[in-house]
Amino acid sequence: MPQLDTSTWFITIVSSMITLFILFQLKISTQTFPTTPSPMTITIQKTKNPWELKWTKIYFPPSSPQQ
Repeated sequence: MPQLDTSTWFITIVSSMITLFILFQLKISTQTFPTTPSPMTITIQKTKNPWELKWTKIYFPPSSPQQ
């Protein structure tokens, strides 16, 4: 049974890897990517809650003994 000649495998594998690398680089270089997003100004609307309109004792700071 004859021996398999593997002397050309190295150049075949290396050349195919280089070709694939070049093809992927060309494919990626034609892609267009979105630009960097710019920050938006957001206006915050304050809602009126019923408990904010009422006066309660929890709004007072804790009382401390005067010295």
